[in-house]
Amino acid sequence: MSYGGPRYGGDPGRRMMSQLGARMIPIVLGLLVVGFTMIRGCERGPFGRNQVLAVKGQQEMALGAQAFQQVLSTANVEDDTPEVRAVEKVAQRLIKAAANPAFLEAAGLKPQDFDWKLRVIRSREVNAFCLPGGKIVVYTAIIPVAETDAGLATVIGHEIGHALAHHGSERMATQQMTQIGMVAAGAAMGDMDPRQRQGLLQALNAGAQFGILKYSRTHESEADHIGILLMAAAGYDPSETIRFWERMTHATRGGKKPPEFMSTHPSDETRIRNLTAWIPDAMPLYESSSDKTETEVLPKDAGPAPGIDEQ
Repeated sequence: MSYGGPRYGGDPGRRMMSQLGARMIPIVLGLLVVGFTMIRGCERGPFGRNQVLAVKGQQEMALGAQAFQQVLSTANVEDDTPEVRAVEKVAQRLIKAAANPAFLEAAGLKPQDFDWKLRVIRSREVNAFCLPGGKIVVYTAIIPVAETDAGLATVIGHEIGHALAHHGSERMATQQMTQIGMVAAGAAMGDMDPRQRQGLLQALNAGAQFGILKYSRTHESEADHIGILLMAAAGYDPSETIRFWERMTHATRGGKKPPEFMSTHPSDETRIRNLTAWIPDAMPLYESSSDKTETEVLPKDAGPAPGIDEQ
């Protein structure tokens, strides 16, 4: 009488279950790691939504300060020009408003203990950004597109919104969890035909990338929402956001833009539609602001931005 392998090894159903179990091990381990990451990093984010952060507190601020110094080390930093003074004036009003309890309540944010710093860089790039911890960079080429202090408040308010919402740390966590999932999936497919395995991994990676793009667009829209509330609390007319995006659309006309679903940013049309819907929520902050002033035209020393005709 034999008690050897043929009694069980010859059962296709058992072999299939054994192979399935082996493939599930790396997937289960990957899910456990992702779950631990989510629990450890989970925070209450803007507008009451939950978010998972990769780094927090001093570590996040240190990364922002390091990136800030790297940018400045190769940049043409402007110093005490009419443009710089105009940008500083707008930024200071927004920084002050970022501590306004009414703004924080409207955006669902906690007070932030940032070490705010601002630099203006002479460049033909139409851009601005705010790194974690409140390190703001504005390129001179965006000044003609902003045109007014309220237009510039739209830009800087949006960028500050990213920092206040900790979007950078949240993107890091998303990328980490995506990478863990891809590694687990690759390990689970280790015994597959190499061509099939490569095809499945490419499909999974493409799906993950589109998911990340959608997540990035969510962050951009959230920063728009925070930004319009912030500029209103700082005393800038929130309806100026629409005029700014109309100018931005004109400035970038003719450039090749990917479809919105393939882009990290919402389309200009989507942004304008969303901002129009948020203006009524921002108006009470604007009406109650003690810093309200008439909209002012910015200095034009920066020269024309791409797509803007010099007057």
